[in-house]
Formats: sequence, structure tokens, C-alpha cells
Amino acid sequence: MDEIRKTINSIEEIGHSLAEKTQKRLDNLTKPQGSLGRLEELAKQMVDITKNENPPVRHKVIFTMAGDHGVVKEGVSAFPQEVTAQMVYNFLGRGAGINVLAEHTGARVVVVDMGVAEELKDENTELKIKKINFGTKNMAEGPAMTEEEAIRSIEAGIEVFEEELANGIDIIGTGEMGIGNTTASSAIAAVITGRPVEDVTGKGTGINDKAMAHKVEVIKKSIEVNKPVAEDAIDVLQKTGGFEIGGLAGVILAAASKRIPVVIDGFISGAAALIAYQLEPKVKDYLIAAHCSVEQGHKIILDYIGLKPLLDLDLRLGEGTGAALAMNIVEASVKILTEMATFQSASVCERIDK
Repeated sequence: MDEIRKTINSIEEIGHSLAEKTQKRLDNLTKPQGSLGRLEELAKQMVDITKNENPPVRHKVIFTMAGDHGVVKEGVSAFPQEVTAQMVYNFLGRGAGINVLAEHTGARVVVVDMGVAEELKDENTELKIKKINFGTKNMAEGPAMTEEEAIRSIEAGIEVFEEELANGIDIIGTGEMGIGNTTASSAIAAVITGRPVEDVTGKGTGINDKAMAHKVEVIKKSIEVNKPVAEDAIDVLQKTGGFEIGGLAGVILAAASKRIPVVIDGFISGAAALIAYQLEPKVKDYLIAAHCSVEQGHKIILDYIGLKPLLDLDLRLGEGTGAALAMNIVEASVKILTEMATFQSASVCERIDK
């Protein structure tokens, strides 16, 4: 817990010392003031986060963390648990959606085993092993993990970030893989936001209506059995979370402590952001919501934190795919700020106010 406290204590409240200068710069670009909308807002946020008038976006990193969930025994997913490990190998073989989109946006993908239910062959040195356990326990019968495991998962996320920082990081994205993790994320969302389970639960990997009703009942049972305390993020993670969710929360906290922007992906990444936000509300201003997932609980999470998504493309894959796409938009916003001509430099007449 000391490492978590140390990281949280290093997170500064976002100041706006460069805000006036940045706004003036944007207003002097060859366009009507405010005409590039969210791009201008993003550019200002990037300057505020980094305290840099020309925010760097060269080193893009997406952390894709994998973990299994004991609650799959309750029949809440359309896919078997073995898919988690299989997809990790797919990530390493560069055959997954995140690999394609990360390459498209110029990001490197860091794949982390946070708690896959089998021993992964460490033949590929690109795989980071931070395994807390071989999957969580069945949260419908008791806590998903011990308090120590919950703390270790967050600390492992901090460790992974700090290890990669040496290779250069200007902006990060969060992603995940774990059969059953929409069930855990729905439980986290329901507990922390206070919304009914039905409001925050979606069909995940594509279950039918009957399975969906069962999933809702499993989540309700899990919350009733464990009675997680909404104000205590560690308690919520311990009782209803996942190792990859804890790991991503750690990554988010670590990035914020280094004033590095965080592009969060979909529903599960949103649940991790919710844990990080409960631990330290100041992380909100370091977060950029990539998109709004098809999972209905995602919008509720974003509204609770106070984030406005950049994209709405009916995505529900996870892995960090939405974050990879949104990084292109963030980079575009910085290029507008730093590369676009001003009225003076382009010898363009400015607006005449009547």
C-alpha cells in the first residue's frame, strides 16, 4: 500500500498557468475562434497536463492487461475461459485488433499477464508477467481476491508503467483482455455509481437475453454476498474486481503522477478508471475518454467521473482498440496548436468586428 500512497501523493492538481497563452495562440490561428471545437479543448488539456507549450506525442504506449475471472463458472460469458490465454498469444503474434490499430496510430503495445488462469509460455520476451494469481475467485460465492491481492494488482500496474517509462512515454492508452470481465466491471460500476445493476450491465461478448438476465442476477448476488463499500476503492476491487482492472488502475495513477495523458478505452478500462478516480479524484483531469462503448454501463461511468468521449463507433472489443483510434485525434489536436499558421504569419486578414 505504501507504493500506492506514494504514487497518489505525487499526483498534482492540474494548474492552468499556460491556459491564457494557449487560448491566445489558438485564437490567433487562421480560423474563426473555437471553430475546431473538441480539438481545441484537447490541445489545451494536453498543454495543461504536460506543462509543455508543445506537448510531445511521439512515444505512444497502450497497456493491454489480461486476467481471468472465477465468475465465469456462473455462465455469464458467451466464450470459454481458455480464450483469455489464447488471445494473449494472439496479441504477442500481432494478429489482434489492437495490434492492427496500434500499428496504424504508431503506438507500441505492452502486453501484461496480470492473472491469466494458466501458465503462459514466456518464450516471447515482449510478454510482461505480473501474475497475481491464476484468475480471481468466483465473486458470486465470496470476494474475488484477497485485500493483499487487490493492493498487489494496483502496485503491479504502477511497476509496469515505471518499467516502460525508461523506453519513453508521451501518452498512454489502456486496454484489457479477460473473459468475464464485463461482469466484474458491471459490479464495480453499480457499487461506486450507486446505479441499479440492470442499468450498468450489457451483453458483453454477445450473450442472449436469457443469459443476460442470468448475468444481472449473478452480479446482484455477488454484491449482496460481498457487500463492497462504495467509498473504499480497494474494497470494491477486492470483492468484485479483476487483476487486470487493478493493474490498469495502477497504470492510470502512475501516469498521472508523471503528468502523462491517459486515453482510456471502453467499459473495462472505464471500471479501472473508476477505481483510480475513487482512490484519487485528481486523476480525472489527466483522463481522455476515447469513445463510448456499446456497453450501457460505460456512459454511466464516464458521466460519473465527468468525462466526454471523443468517439461513438459502437465499439465493444476492448483490448485498447478505441484508445488507439483516439490517440490519432489527440495527436491531431496538438498538431493544430503547434503547426497551423497564425493570421500574422500567413498574412491573412483577421475578423472585423462591427
